[in-house]
Amino acid sequence: MTWHDLLNALIMGVVEGITEFLPVSSTGHLIITGDLLDFTGPLADTFEIAVQSGAMLAACWLYRGKLSNSFVRLSTQPLSQNLLFHLLLAFLPAACVGVAFHHEIMTRLFNRHTVGWALIVGGVVMLAVERLPQTVRVRNVDDLRWPEALKIGCVQVLSLIPGTSRAAATIIGGLYFGLSRQAATEFSFLLGIPTLLAATGYQLYDKLALFSAAETDRLIAGLFAAFVSALLAIRGLLHYIGRHNFTLFAWYRIVFGAAVLYLWR
Repeated sequence: MTWHDLLNALIMGVVEGITEFLPVSSTGHLIITGDLLDFTGPLADTFEIAVQSGAMLAACWLYRGKLSNSFVRLSTQPLSQNLLFHLLLAFLPAACVGVAFHHEIMTRLFNRHTVGWALIVGGVVMLAVERLPQTVRVRNVDDLRWPEALKIGCVQVLSLIPGTSRAAATIIGGLYFGLSRQAATEFSFLLGIPTLLAATGYQLYDKLALFSAAETDRLIAGLFAAFVSALLAIRGLLHYIGRHNFTLFAWYRIVFGAAVLYLWR
């Protein structure tokens, strides 16, 4: 692995870590960044998905206490049972659709045109939801009920379209279905763990032969960069939502999406 390859891997990892849990589409940013770095093709597509596990590990680390307590008290604590059940329920829709249409998604949707329009449409939807009167029915993740979890899971299916953003779909969907900003954001973080684990595992199993020893070193560098940057991004977003709404992210998506469509027209 050359210094150029290492630098590209670190850049891709930082972009992934910063954008994975923000409602701005990590996949969309990785596709655009890969084009700018001239890192494209089957190996790049696999790298873009595999590097997400670095961000997933960051979420596991930050929520290690809550996750470990849930597993330890699974047999005796109803709240722990409910949380894990709700995460599984919300995970299933996207997992089923992703497995069924994996080839079509990778070959037809992973392009700049799709990313640009998905960013813009998602930004408009975010602005619309922010303007709606919001009645909070679920203030804490532990208070979530299975109908809301299933609805959020169904909305997460939209994130299979590059540029939509898994975080945006689940957070804005959570707000629309009555979750507080804190609850919607935390559930999105937690839901990202099984979702990213499944996506990464499936992609590596399917394309593992593409990674030589040198490419494995590049992947490790990207994972490390994604882990560190995701830690900072998660903490920053939790602090931000305590005082602000998601309008800034919505306008960023619209401007960035328009720039993508213009520059790569």
